[in-house]
Parts: sequence; structure tokens; C-alpha cells
Amino acid sequence: MKKLFFLMIVLTAVVITSCNQANSAQSAPQDETIIDKPQLTLTSNRMTPEVLWSLGRLSDPQVSPDGKTIVYGVSYYSIEQNKGNRDLYAIDADGSNQRRITKSAKSEYNALWRPDGKKIGFLTTESGSMQMWEMNPDGTNRTQISDIAGGITGFKYSPDQSMIVYTKEIPVENKFKDIYEGLPKATGRLVDDLMYRHWDTWADTYSHIFVANYDGAKMSNEKDILPGEPWDAPMKPWGGMEQVNFSPDGKSIVYTSKKQQGKEYSLSTNSENYIYNIETGETKNFTQGMMGFDIAPQYSPDGNYIAWESMERDGFESDKNRLFVLDVNTAEKTYATENFDQNVGSLLWSPDSRSIYFVSDVQGTFQIYEYKLEANEVRKVTDGLHDYGTIAWAGGQLVATKQTMALPTELFVVDPASGTETQITFTNKELLDQLAIGKTEGRWMKTFDGMDMLTWVIYPPDFDPNKKYPTLLYLKGGPQGPLSQSFHYRWNYQIMAANDYIIVAPNRRGVSGFGQAWQEQISGDYHGKSMKDYLTAIDIMAKEPFVDADHMGAIGASAGGWAAYYLAGNHEGRFKAFIAHDGIFNEEAQYLETEEMWFENWDKGGAFWEKNNKIIKDVYENSPHKFVQNWDTPILVIHGEQDFRVVYTQGMTAFNAAILRGVPAEFLFFPDENHWVLQPQNGILWQRTFFAWLDKWLK
Repeated sequence: MKKLFFLMIVLTAVVITSCNQANSAQSAPQDETIIDKPQLTLTSNRMTPEVLWSLGRLSDPQVSPDGKTIVYGVSYYSIEQNKGNRDLYAIDADGSNQRRITKSAKSEYNALWRPDGKKIGFLTTESGSMQMWEMNPDGTNRTQISDIAGGITGFKYSPDQSMIVYTKEIPVENKFKDIYEGLPKATGRLVDDLMYRHWDTWADTYSHIFVANYDGAKMSNEKDILPGEPWDAPMKPWGGMEQVNFSPDGKSIVYTSKKQQGKEYSLSTNSENYIYNIETGETKNFTQGMMGFDIAPQYSPDGNYIAWESMERDGFESDKNRLFVLDVNTAEKTYATENFDQNVGSLLWSPDSRSIYFVSDVQGTFQIYEYKLEANEVRKVTDGLHDYGTIAWAGGQLVATKQTMALPTELFVVDPASGTETQITFTNKELLDQLAIGKTEGRWMKTFDGMDMLTWVIYPPDFDPNKKYPTLLYLKGGPQGPLSQSFHYRWNYQIMAANDYIIVAPNRRGVSGFGQAWQEQISGDYHGKSMKDYLTAIDIMAKEPFVDADHMGAIGASAGGWAAYYLAGNHEGRFKAFIAHDGIFNEEAQYLETEEMWFENWDKGGAFWEKNNKIIKDVYENSPHKFVQNWDTPILVIHGEQDFRVVYTQGMTAFNAAILRGVPAEFLFFPDENHWVLQPQNGILWQRTFFAWLDKWLK
């Protein structure tokens, strides 16, 4: 699942990709009520669930062709209406003249400047289905550009403005349609291969790429560039228009696809990058023989190079995300970050094609880096306790999204030479200025085997070292990926601190940003080093006079839920309460219930019936459910029915086991949520249940 978490930090938590934005909005109920910035009167200076859901969520900054103006989206949520709405804003690159340019009941997504700078294109459901529209830079004169049956999910202009490339969903042909004849109300699904559903969606459609002529007012002559091909481009579920790009001369399109189906698809991460010649229709695979994830190709401004993100090993989604560069003229490939033991993401060419800027996770943060082609070297641009996300050019400066554990995403201008930053948007300043914020501290600790481990400690606002505080061990999901400075809208450290808990968040084995070797130590060993790392961190903190060692809890989701279930049977009395959200309880069942078999085979070593393999044997013998006879500590279990990655029966069986064991337990079940909790009222119910449980057992 690490690929997900890296993308969620670099993309989704900072800027929701256009394809996923469109899909989400198209499926969400739409009415004619405009949602404005909530007017919330605070009764205290502490973060609450209602405050959390009142914060504006900024995403997807796009700079005008002249570099002077930035358009971006902000989503606000109505708790009463139980939905959100996204409008577009603009601001000058120097931070002046901020203005709202849309105010409608239908959200706007995928906003892009037309190459001539005279119009802004965007997606909205104003006409019923998701279509492309345009407007003047001030938001006036909204005009519908596309009228595509079923709607579209993303788009981009060609550099010369003569074409538009867009994506849409193509229905999968039902190979069993004869059986369904005369049964229009039948709801049964008949399948004969794997990957029939993924994360939270049944595989009923393919995503395909189309190219169309554009005359400044309408699209015409739409053409599917993958006609008849039964696979997704961009890749689902997280791929968007960052995986589709024009060449500077507008003659070619580069795109990402994993051209596999069924069982083969479920076992492999081998995606490829392709060049499609618009005139001839010829398609060329330029990453053939590169066996891991290869994604997000983009041409240099001079058209001589293509840069992309690449993983080396097939089936290992947590492999190092590397920067590769293709010389278009010679077909030579360069592993640009061979001597750089970190991941890369959010690639951005310099205007002169001599450098590639990117974002990378390092020691619990995300920083901006520069790769210089001629010198073949990487330079760190920024430093500090923050997460940078997307980056773009605005004149000679970088415009970047940035967040911290205490600051939701905002826009910053960054000097590419010095790394000096200036905040230019203040979306939530009025609300945040009224809140007391807890301090975040990084502590380096020695693990049981003498390694150095960074642990984040977040203190309550108005922390008094002479008091004792109940303390929470945060169990990270993934299990790979970063534990960084992200501002989360559910697992939010500040709202935990605001409830007078100390939070201990160890960057245990498996976390990225500390070298690939550190991250890989968790594969095949969830129960070993990483669990000892957790206990090392909480044992060290328990010695502090301000930590109430008699009132400690352990909380986590996904792989963190796995850890909560495991520690519930192996904690030797350390904890007085557990919370597991969407966690894996029974590894044998998980192997046969989930969909991404590449993940199971890599991290577990293979199927549970292959017991001649020691790693496999150890993995399944240490499944959390094998220790349920030791459970004696209250546990709250949370799960969503639409979670196809970790099926809800994992949570149900854990809860049932606790009750049958006589262990105090509660089960919070969401029939309409997936691996996350995305609806405002459900989110608030989650928070209220979370803290009611902790307060009951830890205070």
C-alpha cells in the first residue's frame, strides 16, 4: 500500500488529481445549494471535529502562461448538508489581489489556463454530466466546450491550442451478456478472473485517452488513442492527467498504462510509458524491459528529453521511486538519481530544460530538490519541518503547495536558488489564529538493535511539564511510506493534542525517507523489528515525568490497524485502550479477500499454503488473530463496507473475537465509506467516537 501513501502525501493530500476529482464529483449527489466558507463561532481555543471540517482545503495551483497569476481550488464543507463544494480562486504571483472567480453549486475541477492565457478551462457537472467548460480569467462568460456522452474525467490543451487531450470512462463489455438476456433487474455479478474490483470501485469501466480538435469554442473529431484496448490509461485508481502529456511541438502524446488484465494485472506492478504519434497513430513503448512502476512521463520544454518516475522491481510497490531521463534523439536512458537514496515525485522541468525539480521525502518531511542534467547531481533546495507537495513555475520563482502538522495546505513562493519561501495564501488564517496549537518535536531514539530512529512527539496546547498526560502511540499505516508533516483531516495530531493527549509517532522500520534499506526491513516482518520499534518509542517516552504511563493507548489505521490488533495480543500490559481502523486481523483471509496480489506476495512472501518458505511461515504464524487468546484490553474497531483493499469482515471478525473473549469493545461500521471516511457527518461521528473511547479508558 506504500505507493498509495506516497501519492496521497505528494498528490492527493495536497492536490487531488483531475481524474479522481472528476470521478468523485460525478458520483456525488449534486444540488443547487451554494456552499460558502463556514462561519464558525468558537467556544474555546481547541481544535474540534467541527473546526476541522470548517477548514478550507486548497489544491491544484495552476500558473498563467505569463507567470503572473495563479488559479487554484478551495473546497469547503457543509456539515448540515453533509457535502462539500469546490470553487476556484485566483491570486497574483506576488501574493496580491486574491479573488474568488467562481461561486456555483456545481464544483469546478481540473482548472487549466489556455496556452494563450485568455481563458481558463475547467470541468464541472453544470450541464448534467462532467464536461469541459471555459471562462474568462475573472470568471465571467462560462461556456461549455465539450459534449461527450457519459462525460469526461480530465483534459489538457496542446501547446499550440489546436487540440485537447481528454480522458473518459469506457464500459467494459459483459462477456456473459447472453446469460442476462431478459433479466433487466438482475443485480448479480458474474466474474471469472481477478481484479474485478479495486480499492472501492467495481471494474465496470476502463479509463481511455482521447484526442480532439479544438477551434477555440468546441471540440470535434474525437479519437480514442487506445481503440479496443481493454486496459486503463491513465492507471486506476490514483492516476490522473499527470500521466498524460503533449510534446512541445504538439505532435505526440506521452502516457502511462499497465496493459494487463485479470490475474496478470493483480500480480504485477509493471506499468509502461508510451509515445503516441498523433498523425500516424503509431504507439511506442519506451520503458519496455523496465519491470516496475513507470509513470508520469513529461517532455522537457525543448522537446529533447522525457523525464519520468520509475521503480525497478516488478511486484514491489514500495521500491525506490527513481528519476529517469530519456534522450529522445538517441533513445539513451539515464538513471538520474542513482546516487540519491530517496524517492522522487512531482517532477518539474526548468524552463531552459537543464534541470528537473522534484519533491522528495526525507527524515519525516517533504523537501524540494533540483537535479542538474549536465552535472548529473542532485541539490537540496529547501529545508524545514514541513511537507512540500506540487511545484510549478511563476516567472523565475517556484510556486508550491506546503503543509505542516499544524497548517493545512497553502501556497508558497520559493526562490529556487536559496530555498527562501514566502506564504502567499492564508485560506484558514482567521480560524487558525483562534486556536492553540501543540508543539511538534523530533526525538532521535536508539532502537533495540542500536539503530537511530526519529520519533515525532506532539504535545497538547498549553503543555505543562509538571502535569501527567495520557499518551497515544500512533501506529502508522502503509506499512511503507512517509510519516511526515502532513495535515490530516481524520488522523489529525493537533485535534488529538487538543484533547490533552501526548502523541508519540515513531518512524519505525518500513517508513520511507530514511533510506531504502530502512524501508524494506518491514517486508515479511511486520511482527518483528517494526513492533519492537513501536515499543522502544513508547517505553522511552513512558519514562518522562509528564507521561502518564498508566494511561497509554495505541491507535492506527490500515497497516496501523494490523499493528493495533497485533499489539493487543503482545503488549505485556503497556496499554489501556486500542483503536484499529480498517486493519488487517487475519492474514490468511486477507490474502484471499484483497485485490492487489502484488502487495500480498511481496510483503508476505506469498500464499499461506506455501509453508515450506520460512518467511511465509513466520508471516502467517504471526497474524494478529493468532494472539487473540491474549486479548484483555478494551478495543474500538472501525471499518467501512466499501473498503475493498482491506475487506470489512476483517474488522467484524476482530470485534466478534473481542466480545467472545469478554473484552470491552465497540464496532463503528460505515456502510457508505471506503478505506477512508470522506463525508462530513461521518467524519465528525468518527472523531466523537474516537475521543469518547479514549476518554473512557485513559482519563
